Amino acid sequence: MRDVATMAGVGIATVSRVVNGKPVTPDLAERVTRAAEQLGYRQDLTASSLRRADRRTHTLGLVLEDAANPFSAALHRAVEDAAAEHGMLLLAGSTDEDPVRERGLLKTFTARRVDGLIVVPTGQNDTDLDAARRAGTPVVCVDRRTTAPQVDTVTVDNRAGVRAAVQRLHEAGHRRIAFLGDLRSIWTAQERYTGFVEGLATVGCVLHPSLVRRGLHGAEAAQAATHDLLALAHAPTALISGQNLLTIGARRTLQELQLQRRVALIGFDDLSLADLLEPGISVIAQDHAAIGKEAASLLFERLEGEGGPARHRVLPTRYLARGSGELPAPEDR
Repeated sequence: MRDVATMAGVGIATVSRVVNGKPVTPDLAERVTRAAEQLGYRQDLTASSLRRADRRTHTLGLVLEDAANPFSAALHRAVEDAAAEHGMLLLAGSTDEDPVRERGLLKTFTARRVDGLIVVPTGQNDTDLDAARRAGTPVVCVDRRTTAPQVDTVTVDNRAGVRAAVQRLHEAGHRRIAFLGDLRSIWTAQERYTGFVEGLATVGCVLHPSLVRRGLHGAEAAQAATHDLLALAHAPTALISGQNLLTIGARRTLQELQLQRRVALIGFDDLSLADLLEPGISVIAQDHAAIGKEAASLLFERLEGEGGPARHRVLPTRYLARGSGELPAPEDR
């Protein structure tokens, strides 16, 4: 900065005003900018944030389950767009449902002095979320609830979405409906399974334990579980998948066995190109943009001084009928 001031023929304070976007005369701004470009000067944002009265770094941290997962990728983009509207940079990392890795990301982001955190929690580090909040970093959880105080959450109505899916399948004549669920430690996995149980009770269907496969993680696990279900003497005529990767695994098995037009399938969360298959995959869709926007809105309110109790925003799901969920129960089953 001293070299820029010397070349521009101004004081260091003037250079500081220009690089920090504070008003100066057009002539001074031009001289300082030209000198900075010629010298290759780059502002040290970390040092600048330490000198600011509010200590803001204009960065946010986003902790995802898996950045490669379609849901995480869509959420990342939605939060990134919201952050950009506020002139903020977004840093992101994946936990892979590992609480140790989640703890490390939380510590790393807070050590880098991010202004706020948006987290898809593993459900096993609520004390760390609370510690980050108490240290002065506002936290908003997405997709899953948390018990940490003053940590806002944004979820969808998981139970209602699955209950409605069960009812649709029942109306199509299905009575043996199977369920594929994610890891039991995940809040959404439990909520969706609860919605499945409630849905069966509502329509008067029997819950067959043999038709439930939980604790699955990833498409390959769902693929194997679907093979097992369809090999039963009294196999299901319809499947409900509680997560997008599980839906992929289930559909792969159905196509391998050439049963995609015979066994109904409804998945939770949409998939890219799901509408281009034959039949298309019917899904319980989440509005990723709305989720990310709502989470960012709650976080910015906290950054602006909102100090009330924890808030929970619940967004609705939307059913997309594409064919696989509308297949009637076979007459011989």
